[in-house]
Amino acid sequence: MADPLGTTASIIAIIQLSFDVVKYINGVGGATKDRKRLRDGVRACEFILQQLKDNADDTEEGKAWSETVKTLEDTDAPLGRLWVALNVVKAKLEPKIGLEKALTSLKWPSNEKEVEKIISVIEREKTLLQLALTNDCRKLIYEIKKCSGENKTQLTELIRVIEKSSSEYDGQFSRLIQTFETASTERKEQLIDVKVGIDGLHQAQHDQQRQAILDWLTPIDYAAQQSDFIARRQAGTGQWLLDSEEFQTWLNSDQQTLFCPGIPGAGKTMLTSIVVEELPTRFHDDKSIGIAYLYCNFRRQEEQKIDDLFASLLKQLAKGQQSLPGTVKELYDRYKTKRTRPSLDEISRSLQAVTTLYSRVFIIVDALDKCQVSDGYRQRFLSSLFNLQAKCGANLFATSRPISSIKKEFKGNLKLKIRASEKDVRKYLNGHLFRLPGFVAQRIKLQEEIKTDIVKAVNRMFLLAQLHLESLIGKRSPKAVQTALKNLATGSTAYNHAYKDAIERINGQIEDQKELTKQVLSWITCAKRPLATTELQYALGVKVGESKFDELNVLEIEDIVSICAGLVTIDEETVKGWSGHRKYSQEVPKKMTGLHLAAYFGVYEAANILIRRGQTPDTKDSNSRTPLSWAAENGREAVVKLLLDKGAELETKSSPWRQTPLSLAAQNGHEAIVQLLLDKGAELQTKSFNSQTPLSWAAQSGHEAVVKLLLDKGAELEIKDSSWSQTPLSLAAENGHEAVVKLLLDKGAELETKSFDSQTPLSLAAENGHEAIVQLLLDKGAKLETKDSDNRTPLSWAT
Repeated sequence: MADPLGTTASIIAIIQLSFDVVKYINGVGGATKDRKRLRDGVRACEFILQQLKDNADDTEEGKAWSETVKTLEDTDAPLGRLWVALNVVKAKLEPKIGLEKALTSLKWPSNEKEVEKIISVIEREKTLLQLALTNDCRKLIYEIKKCSGENKTQLTELIRVIEKSSSEYDGQFSRLIQTFETASTERKEQLIDVKVGIDGLHQAQHDQQRQAILDWLTPIDYAAQQSDFIARRQAGTGQWLLDSEEFQTWLNSDQQTLFCPGIPGAGKTMLTSIVVEELPTRFHDDKSIGIAYLYCNFRRQEEQKIDDLFASLLKQLAKGQQSLPGTVKELYDRYKTKRTRPSLDEISRSLQAVTTLYSRVFIIVDALDKCQVSDGYRQRFLSSLFNLQAKCGANLFATSRPISSIKKEFKGNLKLKIRASEKDVRKYLNGHLFRLPGFVAQRIKLQEEIKTDIVKAVNRMFLLAQLHLESLIGKRSPKAVQTALKNLATGSTAYNHAYKDAIERINGQIEDQKELTKQVLSWITCAKRPLATTELQYALGVKVGESKFDELNVLEIEDIVSICAGLVTIDEETVKGWSGHRKYSQEVPKKMTGLHLAAYFGVYEAANILIRRGQTPDTKDSNSRTPLSWAAENGREAVVKLLLDKGAELETKSSPWRQTPLSLAAQNGHEAIVQLLLDKGAELQTKSFNSQTPLSWAAQSGHEAVVKLLLDKGAELEIKDSSWSQTPLSLAAENGHEAVVKLLLDKGAELETKSFDSQTPLSLAAENGHEAIVQLLLDKGAKLETKDSDNRTPLSWAT
């Protein structure tokens, strides 16, 4: 059999075939518009082919053009498909014999659908022929390969439509394609090496352009954070969440929302990273499943406005497609040259369009409470997110501190409270005991004592477990470890004590290390964004008085972290203080005056001198805290009295918890200061951001004397906070404060009061293992079979 590449599909053969087809088109009547469109398309192909032939025949440049012509004649190239398409047209139009000839020669034989398909097929091949006129062989090969599959599909569909419309062709057109599929592959093999090289070059250029467009959307990439979080995961932790009924319902149903509130330090971010890691595994890396995630960070709010967050979702979902979605390319083309940015509506529309390319879409957002609040950003972000979900049917997973305004947004959706499970905390401790002194590894009983005491102290706050374990690293004997375990802080003030313990360990270091640690913490605290590890290294390497930077001053990052008593961690790219949970950043706020510092440390003489020299008692730092706020929190009674005598404002509320000096004093158990403030007229029922009163704070922290004082002054007994809808009794029972529970019960506190998730004080005490309180509540008549929103009784929590 003759090689079709050298005969029927040759450029000369196609030119002749085009001439015949045009002749037949001119010979029929009817459908003038369709005939003209088809004739113009065929003539355009004929004209281009004639130009290519003339260029190839040219004696001076013929060699270069001959390579282009050979490329067009290849098995997967346009001339073969064009030959088939033109033969189809010819067969439809050429005169028949006898009476049939007389009838068909009078009218246009194709219906509109067939004509559209014929023109479409020819136009697709004409585009490649036009590209051939540029004589850019490499680009031509690339485009031919890119279009080959779709062009062949279109041609096959054309033949199917025509053969279906008439039995007279009986598969003859399909056999035309088979002729080319079985043709000699010699020429294809000759070009394969060239194609591979060119394809690689074009792919690299394509990838580079694709990445440039994605980076234009937003340079922020959460993948590094995700990798860091999941690398720190202790094997097996978080499985309780993945196995929960709520998560399974969310996973297996479309357009579901799962809201996971949790207190600071409960492990929300780690569990979020576990969910992000789980989804591709669960769906076996199915490319039709779209996954996008955000880690909100209050220190990155300038780069996490609504537009930025939605652009990041768009970037991630666009990146998941094999080729860049057209809607993203259009945004780039429209705005890049103008050096402007698309609006939120445009980004949202583009994001919605991209979601249609997936069978299912999962959007995960961590730490909504750290999303920018000013100007209504957080509410607008959630509104836009829910709007997107309604339009595209995405599944939404979100975590947050239990803030009332956020909880209201998720009312009616699936909810699962985040708390570090005892099993997870134990797994974490098992995996990190090696960091403790060698004598711990030699004493199994001591190891168990460490795990048991820390688990009991942290009350399901993961961050606190890390800080407590860190506090044992420098202990020199088993006895010292046991003593430290007995003094582990518990309750809502545990973080305060843990941080202060870390500061004491820092102050106990040699002078050089202590000074370096202060520099490290200062750099991290004052930086407007998370610092890269190299940035911190070089910042610390700058020495006052040296005219040039000396590389010998650069410290190893591991050495820097090791002296910071657990307050600093690193990942592959950034160095972080525990400011991620806000507390550390509050320890060293910006804009502190001398009076703030005097109040914080309780230096009465300095405070008195500063006030006499004109410093106002109500000056505020960057957290809106006054000197009275700091003095009240830290138990500086003499300074509090001084500030009150100088007319300090009683009701100023500090960020981020919106607490007054009275709330802070009550939370930290400073009875004398509470009395001073009340005597000066402080508001007894003042509420913080989550509607906790001074009595709520004192009960949660276990300060019996303060609770009694506030009750004697008339504090409301059944006030509920807006986070978990818990009364002072619920808070005391949950945190294991037996004396406070007894006092509240004696004052007539409601036994069966229910929290946000319908847990009673008995249920909370049972859940957290507070046996004495459980017995106390039962003795008072608490109901054992009351069920919460998870359908669990106090007994089921206890077991």
